Amino acid sequence: MFRQQIQDQLNNMRLRGMARAYEEQCANATLQAMSFEERIGFMIDAQEHDDRQRRLERILREAKLKYPSAYPEDIDYVANRGLDRQMVASLLNCDWIDRFQHVVITGPTGVGKTHLGCTFAHQAARRGNRVLYCRQSRYLEEIEIARADGTLPKLRARVGRMKLLIIDDWGIAPLTPRARQDLLEVVEDRTSVGSLLITSQLPVEQWHDWIGEPTLADAILDRIVHRAHRITLRGDSLRKRHADQ
Repeated sequence: MFRQQIQDQLNNMRLRGMARAYEEQCANATLQAMSFEERIGFMIDAQEHDDRQRRLERILREAKLKYPSAYPEDIDYVANRGLDRQMVASLLNCDWIDRFQHVVITGPTGVGKTHLGCTFAHQAARRGNRVLYCRQSRYLEEIEIARADGTLPKLRARVGRMKLLIIDDWGIAPLTPRARQDLLEVVEDRTSVGSLLITSQLPVEQWHDWIGEPTLADAILDRIVHRAHRITLRGDSLRKRHADQ
């Protein structure tokens, strides 16, 4: 009965990791033979692991990644894809996020830009960074809706709390004058609060023409390009390859 009371109290205190570790100790004679300090350390380690896992789950739910199961361990380094292992390993350290730098991934459709971006986002979440995924066109629409219903400050505050903002499908659709200004404000907001990860079919060299208005284009590109790690993917469509397989 005393054991059950301890387990119930740990669960009531939301120390579920410790509760599971205590239950395991009660059922395992080898663990029972450990010293008191070793058993307490075992329970603390279990709780820390549980806390990290729960935080990761919360961050990933909030992130709404297009590919939530894009794990760093599964990155495809096929020879004709253009991925540099050393560069990828460096980016997986997530130091660039701490420095408010950016990552730009470009390449033709189907080569895995979004999947790779979600992989970096997943790793950032593992490191405890809050992450948000959005498609550029949808996000600009969301800004327009928020402006109309008066919730734009709330939207900006929510995005501002994110250490990493992923903008997928950059440069797909033409920009309106209002959208250009909104895009500048999105990029400007990142300057002091976090990083951007951009995926685009459009080469960086064509972004200025796509944005259209030279002054705003200069301002947007200046805030991104000079602080960005750039990855250019190439090769055949992975979707087609997987379908053929």
